[in-house]
Amino acid sequence: MRRSTSGNSNSIIQRLFTAGLIVVFLTVAAMAGLFVFDQVRQLIAASDVLPGLQEPDAANEVEWNPQKDPLPVWKGTERVNILVMGIDQREHEQGPWRTDTMLVLTIDPVSMTGGMLSIPRDLWVPIPGYEEGRINTAHYLGDLYDYPGGGSALAAKTVQYNLGVHIHHYARVNFTAFEEVVDRIGGIDIYVEEEINDPYYPDESYGYDPLYISAGWQHFDGETALKYARTRHSEGGDFGRARRQQEVMMAVFEQVTRLDILPQLASQSPELWQMLEGSVVTDLTLDKIIALARLASKVKPDDIRYAVIDEHYTQFWETPDGQQVLIPLRDGIRELRDSIFTTDAPLLEQEGEPAARLAAEAASIEVLNGTMTEGLAGLTAEYLQQQGIQITNISNADRTDYVDSLVIVYTGKTYTAEYLVGLLNLPPTAVVHGSDPNSEYDISVILGSDYQSTEEPPEQ
Repeated sequence: MRRSTSGNSNSIIQRLFTAGLIVVFLTVAAMAGLFVFDQVRQLIAASDVLPGLQEPDAANEVEWNPQKDPLPVWKGTERVNILVMGIDQREHEQGPWRTDTMLVLTIDPVSMTGGMLSIPRDLWVPIPGYEEGRINTAHYLGDLYDYPGGGSALAAKTVQYNLGVHIHHYARVNFTAFEEVVDRIGGIDIYVEEEINDPYYPDESYGYDPLYISAGWQHFDGETALKYARTRHSEGGDFGRARRQQEVMMAVFEQVTRLDILPQLASQSPELWQMLEGSVVTDLTLDKIIALARLASKVKPDDIRYAVIDEHYTQFWETPDGQQVLIPLRDGIRELRDSIFTTDAPLLEQEGEPAARLAAEAASIEVLNGTMTEGLAGLTAEYLQQQGIQITNISNADRTDYVDSLVIVYTGKTYTAEYLVGLLNLPPTAVVHGSDPNSEYDISVILGSDYQSTEEPPEQ
């Protein structure tokens, strides 16, 4: 990009830099491109854009006529999917690095819908051209063996191969940039559902930097925000980690989109851009970033879907050499994928009749009473049997003080578990993954005090 010597042009360049860096960075830090650019555009739309900013677009996806419009316009009609990666790039290391964070952003310019899918780093998948391994090793192998396009390209190909969706572009950001940008926007506010106590959070010298965060509203600086997003020793393990990353993304978005923050970023844009230039690797050109962000700003929040490939769509497994990994349950992942990347698919769209799918899983189910209400498990089991669900065992739970009801899946039969949640009017979060694949039953339903029975227990 050419720099102009005029003050007005320099101001425009600074603001365009800001727009670009915000969109690229917040591609990692949120679906921010889907929201924030509408605010950024207001800051720069009144100015003239420098000739020569646009780079050639062989695919004719971007159109730009500065005389008619101050910003590039996205003209493509194909859905665009972008793989976003975060790497733990330490200053004293040369790499190659594994990806610590992986997610795919998508926008459909025809239906004006968007989505974000988080991918766990321990997902055990085929890596094209190599053996099976954790999905986060694809980037490492690509850099190590000089794959065309490097680690980012091999990671994109691996995600594309295993998800079955085309990855058009990629963006890779290191965590140092994340910390600095969060600090520069004044930190972020997050509501922490449960306290986090991680005595084994790694430091920069391969030791430990114990992490404790109490429950409730917290204001995080960049360092603490990164720790909150990365810790694995908390509720939900790697899956909870992916959900926390999405929380951080949205918190950054909310902070940046405040009108008093954007002008500050604009004034700091040369320094910010210099900081991010060595920390962001992407095959997106600036004109495409701006055009996509401008397009995305028109997507309504209700038309954006978020999901995590979590315990509902994976099975814990230990490899012969002792690695703890996640085996993808591909039927479930396919449904989840379609709900994010297919325009007309409802969330978790199910194919076929429920009775056929329930019969195909043929899950053995036990119903356990986790409350002081006598006969609750029996009444619930009777109700489920009336709905065509076969119950194998009825008993009391290990204790009587369960607050939240649980539907514990031990053998990957998630369709039946989700169907049970619907019948019992429980929240989707009631479905959890059990750690015992050799359990006597496929699914355990534990009734807590939040469960409202469809029938009253008999009077004593």
